[in-house]
Order: sequence, then C-alpha cells, then structure tokens
Amino acid sequence: MKHMDSSKTPQNKFRAAYKSLSGSDFNARIKALEEILLSCELCPRACHVDRTSGERGYCNTGDAPFVSSWNPHFGEERPLVGRYGSGTIFLGNCNLGCLFCQNYTISHLGEGIEISHEKLAEIMLSLQAERCHNINLVTPTHQVPAIVRAMKIASDRGLEIPVVYNCGGYEAVGTLKLLEGIVDIYMPDFKYADASHAAKYSNAPDYPETARLAIKEMHRQVGDLVINEMGVAERGLLIRHLVLPEDIAGTAEVVKFIAEEISKNTYVNIMDQYYPCYMAWENPPLNRRITGREFSAAIQHAMKAGLKRIDGITV
Repeated sequence: MKHMDSSKTPQNKFRAAYKSLSGSDFNARIKALEEILLSCELCPRACHVDRTSGERGYCNTGDAPFVSSWNPHFGEERPLVGRYGSGTIFLGNCNLGCLFCQNYTISHLGEGIEISHEKLAEIMLSLQAERCHNINLVTPTHQVPAIVRAMKIASDRGLEIPVVYNCGGYEAVGTLKLLEGIVDIYMPDFKYADASHAAKYSNAPDYPETARLAIKEMHRQVGDLVINEMGVAERGLLIRHLVLPEDIAGTAEVVKFIAEEISKNTYVNIMDQYYPCYMAWENPPLNRRITGREFSAAIQHAMKAGLKRIDGITV
C-alpha cells in the first residue's frame, strides 16, 4: 500500500466528533473497552473468553488489530465516496456466520495479518493524507478496543476526518454506548426480519431484535445522515439492506421498522447486488441472483413505508 505524508490537509473541513474528546475521556473509553476483552462480550455472542491471554471466541480474533487491506474505495455510497474516495480498512474475521458472505475470504477464512495499534493509526493517517473523506472501518464489531486505541494515537498525530462504523448490524448496545462521541457515521446492515432465516443463514437467531436495538442506539447518538454542500456525509445513520432471493431478508418488515421506529428521513440503501458466494450454492434459494421483479418489489416496499431517502432513487 502507498503511504503519503499525513501532514497534508484533509479534503473535508468538517472536524470529527472524536476531536472534541479530552485525552482523559478517550483513555477512559479505551480502558473500559479493553476490560471487556478479559471476558469478552463486545458483541451479542458474549463468548466470555479472555482475548488478552490468547483465547479465541466465535470471531477467532485476539486483542491486536487484525487487518486484511486498506485503500481509497470508490464503490461505496456516493455520500461516502465524494471526490476522493472513502478510506476503507477491511478488518479480518467477523462475529456473524453468513453462509453467503461476499467477503468470505476475509470474514470466514481469516485473510489478514495482526498488526500493532501504531500501524493501524498510521494506516488511518495515510488514508487521510490521500484526501479520503472518511475512515471506513469494515466489520469493526469484534475489534472495537483495538480500533479506539489506534484512533487515539492517530488523533494525537492529526487525524480529524469522520469515522464510519460499517457493520453487519449484530451489535451489543453496551459496546455502542462506549462509542458515543467517537463514531460520526454508523452504517449497519439490516439483514433479516425473520429469526429463523437469521439462524439458518447467519447463525444468529437473535439477529432481528438485536439489530433493531442497535440501530435505535446508533440513531440516538448521531441522528439522520447529514450531507454537506459538497455531497459528502459528515454525520449520521446510513442503513444498508441487501435484497435476497424469495424475500429471505423480509424487506417489507425491515423498511416498516426503519420508517416507523427510526425515521422516515433515514438514508437507506436497498441493494440489488446479491450473488451466490461461499456456501450459498449449497443453500437454495440463495444459489441464484435476485430477479428484477424482486428488487422492484423491495423498492416499492420502501416507498410505501414512507422512506424519503433511498439511495439512487428520487422519492
């Protein structure tokens, strides 16, 4: 990866929320998060293993940053990409077990390397130096303590662009509360409305209710997505929903929840890019792409629910 002088001025004038944290507050958050690792319950699986002593839970991750790759990314939603890209860091492993994961080599097969907190901070600064509009942390849930420690180091060295928490939606509210004032943009998936589908395809029967509680907490912290005059997101909530074959995702119920219990002004990306990966071929109907009719039905559900900001759609 190319590294650049981190002293260059970022493209954004917006200053991230974590820049308002005092050093003592930042350190207190780090301490609280690292204490959770002693009997880990960072995520809803609550494995209660001691990750500081080499024990591994469901996510198969220790206490050091475990990173696959990083780069300015131009394939994300337009408010994240802007002109210079989203500074994406792909973190290895995952706390979900999705049989159709499109990043399965990273999330399931453990593609990546352990690095130091200082190295992760350097990566953040290098992406800022490349004029990325944000630091986009992909699958951060199980690595929050390492991320926040690295953010403190990077912030002390000049990091000031917003941080995006790009997650699967399977989050512990207690962990999210420790991220208040640190994360500017939450970008969770809402994968399923039905517990039986969540159990079968992601090994997480409590996913629907857990995701609802997590998204409510995220919205409480950051509100609706704020986009500046340059078309770049500065703060707020952006929800992704991947349409699955034969409505496995339960789109109508998902968008109804968002509209009625979060906000009709929630920025939602109804995604049509599902394709069979990993073990999907062995689990019909996930062994096929969605049809145009299925995607159109999903968009109609979102519009009927009253959502005002659907990515790529004029409502």
